[in-house]
Amino acid sequence: MQGFVPTCLALASFTHYSILIEASLADRSRIVKVRGGPYRDNGRPIEGPKYRNTRWSDARDSLLNRKADQQRILKSNTYNRGESLRKKDDMSGGKIGIESMSRDLSQLTGCCSNYQYNSAADLCDLYGQDCQEGGGGGDGSGDEDCSMEGLSFVGISFSVNTANGSPYSYQLCDQFPMENIIDRDYDYVMSMDEDGWLVGGGYKSFDYSGKMPYIDSSHTELLRVGSMDPDRGGTSIEQVYSAMSSVSFTPFSVFPEYLKGGGGHNSGDDGDDDETPSSDVTFIVSIVESFNDNDSYSDYDSFLDQLFQAMDDVGGGPCMDDHDTDPHVSMARGVKFHSSYHSEQYMYAANLEVAVWQSMYPNGVVIGSDRYASFPPGTRTQKSYVGYGSLYFFFDRANITQVFGASRSLTDDESYYATLYKGSDVSGFYSDTTDVDFNYGGGSGDQGEWEHNPYAWKATSAMHDMTDGWDLPPNCQQEGETFLGIPLSRQSDSKMQTSSTFQTQFALENFIDRNYTYVNSFGTNHGWLIGESIGNAVGSIVDKDTAHIPLFYTGTTNSNMGGISLSNLIKVVKSIQFGNLYIKPAFVFIDDNGHLKLQFEADSNSAMGYLYDNLCKELGIMWNYNSPENNYGLYTNCAMHSAGDRAAYGCGPENSNSGGFCPQMTIAYSVKFNSADYAAAYLTMANDYVDYWRSLYPTGVAVGTS
Repeated sequence: MQGFVPTCLALASFTHYSILIEASLADRSRIVKVRGGPYRDNGRPIEGPKYRNTRWSDARDSLLNRKADQQRILKSNTYNRGESLRKKDDMSGGKIGIESMSRDLSQLTGCCSNYQYNSAADLCDLYGQDCQEGGGGGDGSGDEDCSMEGLSFVGISFSVNTANGSPYSYQLCDQFPMENIIDRDYDYVMSMDEDGWLVGGGYKSFDYSGKMPYIDSSHTELLRVGSMDPDRGGTSIEQVYSAMSSVSFTPFSVFPEYLKGGGGHNSGDDGDDDETPSSDVTFIVSIVESFNDNDSYSDYDSFLDQLFQAMDDVGGGPCMDDHDTDPHVSMARGVKFHSSYHSEQYMYAANLEVAVWQSMYPNGVVIGSDRYASFPPGTRTQKSYVGYGSLYFFFDRANITQVFGASRSLTDDESYYATLYKGSDVSGFYSDTTDVDFNYGGGSGDQGEWEHNPYAWKATSAMHDMTDGWDLPPNCQQEGETFLGIPLSRQSDSKMQTSSTFQTQFALENFIDRNYTYVNSFGTNHGWLIGESIGNAVGSIVDKDTAHIPLFYTGTTNSNMGGISLSNLIKVVKSIQFGNLYIKPAFVFIDDNGHLKLQFEADSNSAMGYLYDNLCKELGIMWNYNSPENNYGLYTNCAMHSAGDRAAYGCGPENSNSGGFCPQMTIAYSVKFNSADYAAAYLTMANDYVDYWRSLYPTGVAVGTS
């Protein structure tokens, strides 16, 4: 097809900086040889529309011959080697029967012929999913006049800019070195959700963990504004700015209380009680109450009263909280430690740092910095002086759009403490603080004693809930979100994040409910993963379009922690030859974790299935007496796929559903619909588009762009 780049494999960490990997197609001589010589070949095309028009008979004959060969092999294996080779429920990724190493070249292009006349609803049933009920609706905000939840808020920022974090993070907190209370080196932590540490500086691009290069978003909320859509009970940005400009406040001092574990969904990937427990990590702070002479009402309480009244005066919506929040800093979610001992050791080390801060600031400290910054991030507007005691409006947790300064400058006493850490030698505080003399609740919740068992890992672990931490295989000491997959993104409307256009075949924008007709909110800070827009009323993080099909999770690129370096990974994958990766949408559904996904047909005989087989053979982990092998002798202990896994063990009606091959694209996490009826209506709408694409590409399509 002229002006068209066929589907190529991309290597991506969750930074989503994609690296194209070379692919080699079968050349004419190999095609001619398989077709029986130049006489029978007669110049027939090997790809493109003319090829697809003549492929049906070849595919049909190939399928019949392949099934006949499989039956003969199965009978032979059963007779010669016993019943164990027919085992279908092997969850370990071990071999099932004798594997044929020969392939028809007709298997190297096109896909998904067996179900080309089935609808999305048919395939949803065949794959064992429910595409009608939709998993129910959201529970709303608790106010009948608020029809949309939201995440926008007014609060205090603890963002820091560090050498190991994102270079774009703000330096808004000179008082608490937040980097000191996170485990960036994975000494204690095994894994977290895909966002990783929300505090301590953010992440650099190409971090070993494969986390998205988000800026530091640490904060504590003082007022949850919620939805920004006045028509749905929300409050507009202009109303928030007007209200905040009409109130005055003195600099508030913050006291560091303690760091704790616990809470969170503790989801586990399969609801298995034997899995490593997960929880959130939270830093508890408090606003120090200060009183004027003969006043029984604190400055902070007075400010809250003024703010609530001001929001009411400008017509603030019912979605806004009518009370202040409990001050805290969410540090990480879905955290899994190596063991209960590691959890306790981390909590003690982090709280020992908090104890140092308490000794430095016995009466709290005003948060701030003497830096200048532009708001929102990424804009070229004139930089504003940050100052001390400022409050910020967060459109979403990663997007400060406005700063509001305190009504007065710091007193001498406040100034001394606010500049103590940055302007003085504080080593004495660290040497004098040798114990934690406050209660912080121990480890990560009330889980008792436990230890992660890497030998409980299974091949289906690749089907992972990204809002939770990974359960890692043996000899892997650090998580990694890096994967090989097919990017499906298009150029983003976001000015803060930039997206590349990788395909023009699927208008995935059709899946996005921009007007929130069906969707009420999301269970995470992320909204539509296939491209969120600036000004979205829910206040979701403005992500670039990260649409993709993850095919093979390679794990961390830190070779010192059991992974494989990025350069070595590219070297191995470049040596694998594969044909055009044809893909075909199957249906849209909501999985067991409440995430909205697009399933693609899991054709184990396609080029994608063939590639998956070879990735497992060359880069899968050693498991169940199967070892990987490649020409370079470069391997990883952190892939989430075993060397013995094959596409035929993946999901779908023709596969055994015991392996990691299941091509899916996540549309959004933890979607909350307005009601169960709206959820069903959304799924019907989405699958109408899928049926259209299925008719447009009956044997799949090699996505790409010129």
